Amino acid sequence: MRDRCMERCVTVTGCAGYMGSLVCSSLLRKGYKVRGLDSLLHGGSALLGLYQYENFQFVNGDIRDEQLLTEALEGADAVVHLAAIVGDPACARQPEIARSVNLEGSLRLLEVAKERGVEQLMFASTCSNYGRMADPTRYACEESPLAPLSLYAETKVVVEKALLGYEGSHPAVTVLRFATVFGVSPRMRFDLTVNEFALELQTKRKLVIFGEQFWRPYVHVRDAASAVVLALESPTEKVRGQVFNVGDTDQNYQKRQIVELVRSQIPGSVDIQSVPRNEDPRDYRVSFEKIRRELNFRITIAIEAGIREVLDVIRKKVIVNFEDVCYRN
Repeated sequence: MRDRCMERCVTVTGCAGYMGSLVCSSLLRKGYKVRGLDSLLHGGSALLGLYQYENFQFVNGDIRDEQLLTEALEGADAVVHLAAIVGDPACARQPEIARSVNLEGSLRLLEVAKERGVEQLMFASTCSNYGRMADPTRYACEESPLAPLSLYAETKVVVEKALLGYEGSHPAVTVLRFATVFGVSPRMRFDLTVNEFALELQTKRKLVIFGEQFWRPYVHVRDAASAVVLALESPTEKVRGQVFNVGDTDQNYQKRQIVELVRSQIPGSVDIQSVPRNEDPRDYRVSFEKIRRELNFRITIAIEAGIREVLDVIRKKVIVNFEDVCYRN
């Protein structure tokens, strides 16, 4: 497998991001040639550790720049497309840019991949596409109706449909719908539910929760990155034209449950206030049986362990300037 890896070149868009930096390091450790493309919207410090690998090449640019995109895909056997304006708040703040990057940029990426003869394309999507389940006691699966309720999810759904509707032989397209990610990464984020709750309760000893009863699935960012590599290395006939939810069915939690898990690891008293938000439309639990069954994917880090490592980073002052914008989208 390693000899085959050394012959394969994988382009990773969004390579300096929360998940992208981990995908790159995983691929490089396995011997792949990795070409990263990123506009460095949130800085490039996550790339520093990748320069120890001779097989790493970085292209600084925007996926909407066709010339740079062509350069980044030259000679690539596969593309992992992670680059996006990520998350509901970021997309709502700059909707036109979000549509341009997430939608138009992604569709153009498919065209360039076809032109350059790329064999595989992995598209990072989201379980947010399920929106609010009509029956929240049931679990959404890959065949469940999509009901995007935010601009971020809307752009992902449109791109999914375009990719899955593509009938050419190359690239073989795979859609990965990720659960809400958490945990420590070279490009750290503190605006994600688990990480944010850990930071607030540890540093401020208080937390306000909005819509504590709503369900979401969660997955550690390192496990999410591992799922990307697993899909890349799986037989093409197993992943071509397929959608996989990425996570673990046991890792569906309500917000109030997440708070209790964080609270259990913080000694002393804390002030927790709950603000009812019955109008929040997103409420879904997700089944991850397909990726478990078809690709033998297993998570390695549950939420409790993820909370522990985030708290460790905070307590031991690995990061001190928590309010810096680089830690938030």
